[in-house]
Amino acid sequence: MLARMRRPLIVLLLIACVLAGACGGGKDKKTSAARTTTTAATGAPGSTAPTVPSGIAPLTGLPLADGARAGRPALVVKIDNAPKARPQVGINQADVVIEEKVEDGVTRFFTIFHSTESDPVGPVRSARTTDIILASAMHRPLFAYSGTNATFQEQVNRAPLVDVGINAMPGAYFRQSGRPAPYNLFSRTSALWQHAAPQSSAPPALFRFRAGGQAAAGAPGAGVHIEFVGKHITTVVDYTWDVGSGTWRRVENGTPHTDGAGAQVAPKNVVVQLVQYKDTGQVDRSGTSVPEAELIGSGEAWILTDGKVVKGTWAKPTPEAVTAYNGPDGTPVPLTPGQTWVELAPVGSARLT
Repeated sequence: MLARMRRPLIVLLLIACVLAGACGGGKDKKTSAARTTTTAATGAPGSTAPTVPSGIAPLTGLPLADGARAGRPALVVKIDNAPKARPQVGINQADVVIEEKVEDGVTRFFTIFHSTESDPVGPVRSARTTDIILASAMHRPLFAYSGTNATFQEQVNRAPLVDVGINAMPGAYFRQSGRPAPYNLFSRTSALWQHAAPQSSAPPALFRFRAGGQAAAGAPGAGVHIEFVGKHITTVVDYTWDVGSGTWRRVENGTPHTDGAGAQVAPKNVVVQLVQYKDTGQVDRSGTSVPEAELIGSGEAWILTDGKVVKGTWAKPTPEAVTAYNGPDGTPVPLTPGQTWVELAPVGSARLT
């Protein structure tokens, strides 16, 4: 009898909720509207990774030279870019390199390997919280770094990645003679991949790539100028289009940026992702605050590929979503197959040249 009386009461309550705006009430209507706006701004475009054809490297769009590498996880190596860390080893072999601001005006490289190897690779330096958001979309990549402070280490321990840092795998690292500490810590990608975990899998495609014969979108562009400004140090980065090689040649603080073999950094694509940096509340040994790039949401992006520039947007609705790089019409901008450098440039720090 009691159950029969509850049924019409429940129906009446449901009808009342619908009429009242899904039981929202006056205070929750504003919150609901704000969430809708945020969802529309960050959008679903960043939630689906591009499809990768069989036999193609997901991070470069190039044919896999070794099919056995197709199913292995991505390996991220944190490489320093302080003046004393140069020249680096491995930055020209990586599939993707993401440049992030750390303390002052110094930058570091979130260097991603999957279809390639680099023996040795380095100099390896410490982790930052920006790295965790970058790694979260990559299907539990291996993460190689030289350590970090206790607060950041707790976050790394909880992150969806496999820790192959020096504290977890000390035997995979060595000190290279002829370089000052702490800029002399190196490893080998072959040694790090030996610690791949069963729960990891191949990375998703981070970009879409053009098919053969497909023309690049955008207007002709000469390059881009970026300044990572700090109180004591400023890292100035320039990329200039080189028609002969079909690459964007990198210059740092007025000097061609070369690796340990003397080869200039010259990726096929450069993506300038304009982001805000927030203070983490942590400081480095010199007392300089440690920033974190705000990578969840959306913003402006410039995509440089095949001598063209597209002024578009980036969108990443969740940590697990692959960042989408779209043109003004909202469709993805396909890149040239090959290496891509992503610049997490502070808003207002870059200009096209």
